[in-house]
Amino acid sequence: MQGLASEAVHSVSSLEYKRGYRLEGRSFRFAVIGAGMAGILAGIKLLESGRRNFLIYEKADRIGGTWRENTYPGLTCDVPSHHYTYSFERNPEWTRQLPPGPEIQAYFERVCAKYDLFRYIRFGEEVEQAHFEQGHWTLLMKGGTETKVDVVIAATGVLHHPNMPQIDGMGSFRGDLFHSSSWDHSIELSDKRIGIIGNGSTGVQIVAALSGRVQHVSHFQRTAQWIMPVKNGFYSEEDKARFRADPAAITEVMETSKYRAGVEGYSQVITGQDSEGARYFRDACLHNLESNVHNPSLREQLRPDHEPLCKRLIFSPDYYAAIQLPGASLVTEGIEHVEEGGIRTADGVLHELDIIVFASGYHADAFMRPMQVWGRDGVSLADFWMRRPRAYLAISMPDFPNFFMLNGPNGPVGNFSLIEIAEHQWCYISQLLARLEQGDCLEIAPSQSRFKEFEAERIAAAKTTIWYTGGCKSWYLDADGIPASWPWSFERFVREMSEPDWRAFGLDEPSTREGQRVE
Repeated sequence: MQGLASEAVHSVSSLEYKRGYRLEGRSFRFAVIGAGMAGILAGIKLLESGRRNFLIYEKADRIGGTWRENTYPGLTCDVPSHHYTYSFERNPEWTRQLPPGPEIQAYFERVCAKYDLFRYIRFGEEVEQAHFEQGHWTLLMKGGTETKVDVVIAATGVLHHPNMPQIDGMGSFRGDLFHSSSWDHSIELSDKRIGIIGNGSTGVQIVAALSGRVQHVSHFQRTAQWIMPVKNGFYSEEDKARFRADPAAITEVMETSKYRAGVEGYSQVITGQDSEGARYFRDACLHNLESNVHNPSLREQLRPDHEPLCKRLIFSPDYYAAIQLPGASLVTEGIEHVEEGGIRTADGVLHELDIIVFASGYHADAFMRPMQVWGRDGVSLADFWMRRPRAYLAISMPDFPNFFMLNGPNGPVGNFSLIEIAEHQWCYISQLLARLEQGDCLEIAPSQSRFKEFEAERIAAAKTTIWYTGGCKSWYLDADGIPASWPWSFERFVREMSEPDWRAFGLDEPSTREGQRVE
């Protein structure tokens, strides 16, 4: 395994392993899968704790994950800039209150360089298979190479397998057709008629960015979405100079923003439609629609038939203005098929187009798949996830020991900062790693009984959330219609991540050594 630290790595013989010997001085090898936001975090935290016996495997040729893949016009994160950074590496250079995609990518690249992380990343290395046997994980790469490690950290992300719907006639279109995550920047857009299919955050951002800049934008809407108003002002050079000189100024901006209140309100909406938070979001979204869409007919076309936050809430400062420009139109008729000249809808109208863009999202249930994983005694991840992706506290799974996920199944997603989510999860994972390295166990994974209890509790709670009761379909729902996201408050998530319930892993509380609690 090239690039790993030169310390001796002691293997566990089958006899030692079966006897459960504690191997003092064992040097653990770690593999991180993915060099996006979470993989970068894992690498930095491993280095920070003195662990240098690791590699990060990245299938692409650059870091960044979704921010590497997505480069479409208008790409912006809807989490405020200063909240979308690592807590240990604030960024004084943001230009906008909502961070533009290229700046996010540049931020991650700067962080990797600062922490000397590139030396630990192996680009063009896609993990195809992972097998657990006798205390080790064997990883098989797409190119045929193989390596053994003790611990796997899957940081493969959530939104990275594009969902490309198949519509009759797509092959006959004589213009350009692509998914939003594969934007073709070689195309001159100013004289083009562009059709955008999909009206989630991506579709809304593209329409807002292109309206008024191209000949015409047609936005094909299947289901109207609630849109939360948000400001996206600029940070001046004076602001950035102040942030560079005084990091406390960034903290002040974060504390005075409405983000924390929004997180609390979001939790209230999820768990109670009659809460103060629910009323706040409902009133704000409704006022945004009523006040900013002036044509009564268009306003009704844009009016959703479900409760706000039943789907992932869209934050936009300019979509309603953009869709009302002379060079933009909203299309609500269903798509019949694609033909040479454009898209024909169910009412018989041909919408003539030069470019068709699918802003149709991702397969959010894929996670590390199509990678094949076999755990203890040959248990297959494909079988374990046959009904739905699932994990104990979104991090670990029974029979898959020493295998941990960042932003895994059933964790908080939606309108949270996934950087903050991943940092809380690392706090939890780091405590599991400590128990392994101290020799308290050779394998660590939740018990089947505790996992089943947790899963039953999660599903019961999910059926009380607005995602289940709010009257809509969304990518939050699994194949059985059960919301797949964290169904409790954000406060509970933070509390759960602060310290594992060691009984779930068949362990006693950590011992105290030299008067200090082991973390």
